[in-house]
Amino acid sequence: MNASECTLYHGGLKGAETIFGENAEKYGVSEVIFTFEGHKLNRDRNAIVLSEEELQRGDISMEIASRMMNRTYYETEKIRKVLQCIFHMVNRGHQVFVIGTILDDNSVKGGTGWAVELAKLFNRPLHVYDQGRKQWFTWTDSSWQEDTPRITYDTFVGSGTRYLSEDGHAAIEKLFADSFSD
Repeated sequence: MNASECTLYHGGLKGAETIFGENAEKYGVSEVIFTFEGHKLNRDRNAIVLSEEELQRGDISMEIASRMMNRTYYETEKIRKVLQCIFHMVNRGHQVFVIGTILDDNSVKGGTGWAVELAKLFNRPLHVYDQGRKQWFTWTDSSWQEDTPRITYDTFVGSGTRYLSEDGHAAIEKLFADSFSD
């Protein structure tokens, strides 16, 4: 892959998304951040503030989101807008990379899990670095398989936990180095 021909999509939040963005900048990957009015970003390079109309394109019933992720999401405007932004990220990025925790039900902990569920639904190549197990996993044949992924598409998503461990940070750096170093 030629880094200068690639685009990273993320939400600009602290933790994993900031480190994905910093690595994109380091390697010359274009970066696009999806957000909404009033949302506090940790990184704001090339931020696209989605209008209400654009957010609505990514709208989903909170009941469906709760069912897909095996947890309860209450009807709060901020959570809804975050999930709508995640829709735009996954809709634009072909390959999805997430840093987090894979749960026993094969979902991923927290709001990050919505990117994972959408990637499954959209049949995107999906990779999760599980911080507890200190290992990358790829979603293959409806299960998680240990892997060492690389960025192989010109559009990709980088998302994950705000509580990034040193190992999670190193996993993102290695992903970029393995994908873009000669």
